[in-house]
Amino acid sequence: MSTPTTAPAPAAAPTIADPGPLGLAAFAATTCVLSVFNADLITDPALIAVVLPLALFYGGLTQLLAGMWEFRKGNTFGATAFASFGAFWLSYAGFVRYIAPALPVATINQAAGMFLLVWAVFTLYMTVAAARTTGAIFSVFVTLSATFVVLCIGEFAQSPNTTQAGGALGLLTAVCAWYASFAGVTNATYNRTVVPVFPNFGERLGFHGHGHGPFAGARA
Repeated sequence: MSTPTTAPAPAAAPTIADPGPLGLAAFAATTCVLSVFNADLITDPALIAVVLPLALFYGGLTQLLAGMWEFRKGNTFGATAFASFGAFWLSYAGFVRYIAPALPVATINQAAGMFLLVWAVFTLYMTVAAARTTGAIFSVFVTLSATFVVLCIGEFAQSPNTTQAGGALGLLTAVCAWYASFAGVTNATYNRTVVPVFPNFGERLGFHGHGHGPFAGARA
């Protein structure tokens, strides 16, 4: 008489750390450095080259990796945001290094304005989706939308004052992103809410999510 066998228990799905704080930190640092130059806090144009290594390796590659890890976690919003803005910084580095120097001086502002315009459109509709996350993340997308719009106008209008205002907004965006990153990594390390991310923000706007991480409620 054969002995009945039981099917092996399914293996637990491997878990990974939250990539959100890493992606936010990479975005904040690169945005801050570029915005310092846009806001004319540093006026030597030769020094803007310091942005390119950050754009390639921290703002670009690191955010792209964070986006892939967000796909692994099943977070459509985080994956779309980090992968896209990682590509933004990589394409920005390519534009500044290879494309802009070859363009006629009279038309470079139009090329830069168009580049910024498509990112403004993307960021604006991501802001709508961000309303379902947390107040911390929503603040990043609101300020970033304003930054892209103002910088875009500054390029098309060839207005240094408008670009300077966009730089100031970019610095505010960086502060918001650093705060969200700080909250995410601190709360994860302490395994409790130490730094508030205002997780019920979306519910107050009529959206209903769950969880208390930086992208709470943004699961697919």
